[in-house]
Amino acid sequence: MSLPKRYTVTAALIYANGPIHVGHLAGCYLPSDIYVRYLRLKGEDVLFVSGTDEHGVPIMIRGFMEKISPQEVVDKYYAIIDKSFKDFGIEFDIYSRTSKPVHHEFSSAFFKTLYDKGYFHEKTTEQNYDEQANMFLVDRFIVGTCPHCANPKAYGDQCEKCGSDLSPDELINPHSALSGTAPVKKPTNNWFLPLDELQPKLEAYVNSHPEWKANVSGQCKSWLAQGLHPRAMTRDLNWGVKVPLPDAEGKVLYVWFDAPIGYITASKEWFEQPETRKTLTYAGAPKSGNWETYWKDKDSKLVHFIGKDNIVFHCLIFPAMLMAHEGYVLPDNVPANEFLNLEGDKISTSRNWAIWLHEYLEELPGKQDELRYVLTSISPEAKDGEFLWSDYFARVNNELVAIFSNFIHRIMVLTEKNYGGKVPHADTFTKEDLIVLEEAAKFPEKIGACIDNFRFREGQQELMNLARLGNKYLSDNKPWELIKNGVQEERVRTVLYVSFQLAANLSTLCMPFLPFASQKLRTMLNIAQLTWDQAKGTSNIAAGHQLGAAVMLFPKLEEKVIQLQTEKLARIRKENEERKAQEEAAIQQAKKDRAVVAAADLKPLAEVCTIDDFAKMDIRVGTILEAEKMPKSDKLLKLKVDIGHNVRTILSGIAKHYSPEQVIGQQVIVLVNLAPRKMMGIESEGMILMAENADGELSFVSPVKEHMHNGGIVK
Repeated sequence: MSLPKRYTVTAALIYANGPIHVGHLAGCYLPSDIYVRYLRLKGEDVLFVSGTDEHGVPIMIRGFMEKISPQEVVDKYYAIIDKSFKDFGIEFDIYSRTSKPVHHEFSSAFFKTLYDKGYFHEKTTEQNYDEQANMFLVDRFIVGTCPHCANPKAYGDQCEKCGSDLSPDELINPHSALSGTAPVKKPTNNWFLPLDELQPKLEAYVNSHPEWKANVSGQCKSWLAQGLHPRAMTRDLNWGVKVPLPDAEGKVLYVWFDAPIGYITASKEWFEQPETRKTLTYAGAPKSGNWETYWKDKDSKLVHFIGKDNIVFHCLIFPAMLMAHEGYVLPDNVPANEFLNLEGDKISTSRNWAIWLHEYLEELPGKQDELRYVLTSISPEAKDGEFLWSDYFARVNNELVAIFSNFIHRIMVLTEKNYGGKVPHADTFTKEDLIVLEEAAKFPEKIGACIDNFRFREGQQELMNLARLGNKYLSDNKPWELIKNGVQEERVRTVLYVSFQLAANLSTLCMPFLPFASQKLRTMLNIAQLTWDQAKGTSNIAAGHQLGAAVMLFPKLEEKVIQLQTEKLARIRKENEERKAQEEAAIQQAKKDRAVVAAADLKPLAEVCTIDDFAKMDIRVGTILEAEKMPKSDKLLKLKVDIGHNVRTILSGIAKHYSPEQVIGQQVIVLVNLAPRKMMGIESEGMILMAENADGELSFVSPVKEHMHNGGIVK
């Protein structure tokens, strides 16, 4: 396979209905930033794009909750998200928005191209409609009581209490979240993309990428094995990209149709609107051609960074759209990560169970790299990860401070104190020195191989191994003791010279992972940014080079800082538990209310009878010996019942509740002196007594004691 001439790298377009949290970062934004920084250092031509997804139901729901318009929602959260990324050091070439005119125009044209090619199938379906709000309702806008757990706030697509997948028709007392009125069914037309017709091409495409991560290929192949179905690419909403057809009033493009097109429109915007470009700390190679070069040239490599919940959309639906349109390159790789949990629980925006990036940056200023390091160390690359503040504390102090920062600080302080802050001259290299320099030169290739294969956690471990190599080299040679005793000064100079070569290479190799520390270290070393290949060198800082001032690369983290964060989460957990208790109380009340309603539907009691009437009934214990279905009847079972005195033939209307196999051997209560009745040519000689619940389900009335003898009188 030939090497690509350029890279188009995308990070998922997040809904602009809330801030960024650590789960988002670990899922796709931090891995993509590491990857792109590495490519830039290698001198690759790369375009890195992302933005906010500003259409669809989540935006409308947020506006409904905050009592503001959808546009106000996306304006508010775009500003928060964009600033958070910038402050955290995620360096996109452009961070765009799908509400921009350029995106609306391009998405409409893309849809129209597929329509003109005859790809869409128009179909009429019955949808829920809010007559008071005068609009169709997507499932999420319908609320009611969950039929499984009685949660009165279940949505039309899912109950967030018990996790059950639902449909609006399953909800008890469903009503519109907009007006509170019960929805009605109304026919509507929408346009479907026939994914089933494109399945052979999609299968060939997925099978051509055996290098994809197991979670990605596994999910794709599972969907393909089940068989793809046509999927609606339009919705009956008033917020989004309008469907560009004359008979499509009140319809917009399905959010998962227009959202991935946002990657393309962001690229187009970068080339055609230079004022939207981000200022980068290190840009790498200049861009070539125009936006089409990055999306249509066969020598361009397209890589999507996403979370696992978006795999199908990026690996099947978006490629299907690109195939149908023709002329576009397909995603070369989609390195999706799993989810990140927080302190033993799933991250949840609705429960505020998250570490919000903008709050972290305010509460722990200057600690961007510490969070980047910890998130990469626990990156959920193959399985879900877990963020713990105790782990954060340990990794920062035991690794970044004790290993990386300690190595740099010791050589800087020694040189500043004894050599006027200038790199000492090395007179003679021992075998040990040469081995250390030789080993250090291998790390760019080791780390690069990890990043090339999307193993960022392993790549960062290799980076720390280089810092460990430097620390061990210093500890083995103890230059501070040698110079203190006034002996072997020549050896001290050589050890420091070798150590500074490692430090120079570290300043570049850490840049993808720890960009702020990289800049800080280069300032201390007083050197310019090296390229990735230059970091293989063994003489990147010359003897006599004037260094900058020595500062702590990573200050030690105080325990009280972590304590404040754990206390904050403890307060949130307590609030959630109190809210959960309130919700549980509401659910229990809802169950009681349901019971009252069910009781109201019971059949009225029979007329009063006397004890003498009841005494006439001879009720005995029997055992069912044989059972078979009655021909031409879906209700009756023909039973042979041993009542002690004899074996009776009894026809019982329980066939819809029990199979013959289920009742053989069952002890039952039998009314034995009921006058025989002929049914379907067979005389029934008694009645099996059953109990019926409020839902019409039948169950046997069993004897009080197990295995009572047949014929025993029931009193």
